Amino acid sequence: MRLMGIAPSIVVVGLGYVGLPLAVALARHFQTTGFDVDEERIAELQRGHDRTLEVDVTELQASALKLTSAVEDCAGADVYIVTVPTPVDEANRPDLGAVLAATRSIAGLLDPSRRPMIVYESTVYPGVTEDICGPEIERVSGLVRGRDFRLGYSPERINPGDREHGIHKIIKVVAGEDDEVLEQLAAIYGAVTSAGVFRAASIKAAEAAKAIENAQRDINIAFVNEVTKICSKIDVSVWDVLDAARTKWNFLDFRPGLVGGHCIGVDPYYLSHLAQQVGHNPQVILAGRKTNDGMGAWVAETLHERRGRPGTALILGLTFKENVPDLRNSRTFDLVRRLLELGHTVEVADPIASPEEIEREHGYKSTTPDGRSYDLVVGAVAHQEYCQLDDDRLSGLVSAGGTLADLKGMWRDRQLDASVDRWTL
Repeated sequence: MRLMGIAPSIVVVGLGYVGLPLAVALARHFQTTGFDVDEERIAELQRGHDRTLEVDVTELQASALKLTSAVEDCAGADVYIVTVPTPVDEANRPDLGAVLAATRSIAGLLDPSRRPMIVYESTVYPGVTEDICGPEIERVSGLVRGRDFRLGYSPERINPGDREHGIHKIIKVVAGEDDEVLEQLAAIYGAVTSAGVFRAASIKAAEAAKAIENAQRDINIAFVNEVTKICSKIDVSVWDVLDAARTKWNFLDFRPGLVGGHCIGVDPYYLSHLAQQVGHNPQVILAGRKTNDGMGAWVAETLHERRGRPGTALILGLTFKENVPDLRNSRTFDLVRRLLELGHTVEVADPIASPEEIEREHGYKSTTPDGRSYDLVVGAVAHQEYCQLDDDRLSGLVSAGGTLADLKGMWRDRQLDASVDRWTL
């Protein structure tokens, strides 16, 4: 590894929401290659388009980042940073398939004379980097960890769609298998963030920190979702409750809703998997997940009961959060599926998600509801376009005697036609 005088060569493996912004940031300071197995993804990035909307066209076109889908282009680098997805399977067990595939690819590229570092940013449970990935590199490459290559970990903290907390403004946690790796990682990541780096005590500590960051949010949101259900029994909006509660100086302002995505909706299962491996029954973590995973069905059943019978329904917003096109692990589809099971005719719409991906991954054709009205309209995701709908447009979407359901509280202050039945969390 060469950090003094000669900059290291870096390969970022995986160019999604996490990998691309990191690779572009690193390319400002180091010789950096961005690798992704998806040839279409590489082609679109080479044209200057990022479908995740995390990097704008001007920045992407001006970047010195080398883009490739050919793994041989990545041989002999000093640093490999793995940013591939870590989802869960249908049984909510950690799926390390992408991480292990990336690990095996990297193992065939290593030049032991450079003593390269393999750094994982993908969210995992403590022990994966050292006890699973390290041995796999040794098995595939025949090299020896510590002598021929070294391991590091730096948990990703990208918040999709959040320009305030981009890679250049957040504290980066770094961890290495020894002090040399730790300081080299601190120098690399320190070059791309003005917020500085935090040197974790160990790789396992850094892995655990990432898991609990999102599990903590999940549990807090689950509490608010449970309060939402209680308040609904007494015809009180939780938004009114939160307006009052947040006036206290130390109130934690978490909001209710459908909790999905590739972090909060997944990471607690990684933590609970570790807990079960070491013989601990993770009651709090799994209780939070159970509450949040069931929220979509609860909303559907509550609205079905309010309507009294099946009808036509329009769901506005399908992505896992507002103003991002990411559909992964979106819990809005739980709401859609349950309404269909209850007999409703459901149409879906989203202004920024890919219609092709909606149909390919979930089997629904998205609609443009111009000039049509529905018995039930559900504002599921607070995309800017939906927040800015005027009162007449909103009222026009709802049939006479129909219901407008606002899951995000984005239309609470609107003055709508008196014939519209209004419901919110």
